[in-house]
Amino acid sequence: MKQEKDLKEYTIRTDLIVDLFDIHQEEEEGILVQEEKEKDIHILEVEITKDENKLHKKKGKYITISYQDITDKENGKNLEQVLVKELKKLLKSLHISDTAKCLVVGLGNRASTPDALGPKTAEQVLVTRYLYEIEEVEVDKNYRNVASFIPGVTGNTGIESSDIILGIIDRIQPDFVIAIDALASSSMDRVNKTIQMTDSGIHPGSGVYNNRKELSYETLKIPVISIGVPTVIEAFVLVSDTIQYLLKHFSYNKENYQKNKLVPVTLRNYKDYHRELSNQEKVKLLGEIGTLSEEQVKELIFEVLTPIGYNMMVTPKEIDFVMDKTSEVLANAINKSLHKNFDI
Repeated sequence: MKQEKDLKEYTIRTDLIVDLFDIHQEEEEGILVQEEKEKDIHILEVEITKDENKLHKKKGKYITISYQDITDKENGKNLEQVLVKELKKLLKSLHISDTAKCLVVGLGNRASTPDALGPKTAEQVLVTRYLYEIEEVEVDKNYRNVASFIPGVTGNTGIESSDIILGIIDRIQPDFVIAIDALASSSMDRVNKTIQMTDSGIHPGSGVYNNRKELSYETLKIPVISIGVPTVIEAFVLVSDTIQYLLKHFSYNKENYQKNKLVPVTLRNYKDYHRELSNQEKVKLLGEIGTLSEEQVKELIFEVLTPIGYNMMVTPKEIDFVMDKTSEVLANAINKSLHKNFDI
């Protein structure tokens, strides 16, 4: 008798609400959805209004901004404009005034490139609080009172980031917090190509699967806006996504056999090809794995790689350059959103 394995016990972790949400499905009670596109940038806003929801996410607004090559100058400029617009909308929805004091927190490990997004961004934020503390200095009111802090990681300090931040909040009394951190995704297509902003808070270290205490309104008692970018994926995601692209590749070549004779292999772009193979074709190509759904394939590969220690964290080879560009775009967008007169 064939024994079936229950794969539901293996949960796939992601910080991105877009990984959990099918944008083509109808809205349900407690989940409101808006989509728009600006040039090549896709914006998905999901607002969760009920604690109990099928996405198992906290109440709040989740804004997902999807883009392509951030290292391209024009793309980076367009993305920055979108970020400024969306961040200002989020500030307005939280009723944060132009004079409200802000604390920007760069979460992550400066010594680990994929986890250095928070520190790299916070270092480029225009801080003004020290000027407000000098009686002889009259600060232009178009520049907000902003402080910035990089708490480091618990492994180095021995102190939870949330405890450090709580101490700073108690001392300098900011009105709201902007926290930047690396995130986790369950799709390699979103690595370094997605930014998520939310007012529901964040778990420091989530990008490298090292969840610490939550930073949110519930823990800090002031509004928290989190901004994150997925910078790494686990090996099981890479392998399972490769299997899905293998199916697309097979389907594309089958339907475009004659045309492909004149096109070099490196120029055959089948990424967005959507013809579905029949179950018989999938089984012929992949055997029993072909009978599994995309989610089941991920769960199976996770089950195979994790016990033997091969479910490694993977990041693109150009991560150093991408982190520099991403942190620059994020910092510029934060500066322009907080300071009316900010000029690079």
